[in-house]
Amino acid sequence: MVVCGLACWRCRWLLPLLLGLAIIMGIIALAGRGWLESESEPYVQQASLWESCTRGEEDLNWSCESLMDYGWGRAAAATYLVGFVILVICFALAVIAFSIEILRFNFVRGIGGLLFVVAAFQIIGLVIYPVKFTEDIPLTGDNMFSWAYGFGWASTVVVIGCAFFFCCLPNWEDEVLGNIKPTGYYSSPGRAPYLN
Repeated sequence: MVVCGLACWRCRWLLPLLLGLAIIMGIIALAGRGWLESESEPYVQQASLWESCTRGEEDLNWSCESLMDYGWGRAAAATYLVGFVILVICFALAVIAFSIEILRFNFVRGIGGLLFVVAAFQIIGLVIYPVKFTEDIPLTGDNMFSWAYGFGWASTVVVIGCAFFFCCLPNWEDEVLGNIKPTGYYSSPGRAPYLN
């Protein structure tokens, strides 16, 4: 017997879990120093969302300058941080929404709308940063946008996926709440028409 049904009440914690994963990736992006790094040795350049650091080829000490001195640096940090704060709020709302027995599906759709706002803020920050960084900061050697910047994009992609699921979840209200019986298919080998 095969039971069909993609949405189920037991699986309701999957979406908050994915939002938690997006939060973890967002924390790594906010705290990581790998937004921009030297591509190969000698490693003379690295940057985070907050500062840009350089050093000479023989020097062991990094010389850092704050990106908050630039208008675009403040804008990139502010938009990404605002998106992250709204993401944390959405995570708390999702936990509350899925904890109660009588799920309010309009409330869930509102969380999906907020997640689209999160994605918009994060994308703005993630686009401003590389465009303005390469224009205003002198780069030394071969550089690449690295792992922390990638975690920022990964968090944004997960948020966009969750936003679609939160917005579409009310369409499967009966399946999620268990109000309808799952469809089962059963075939007996003795009754299969191709065996007679």
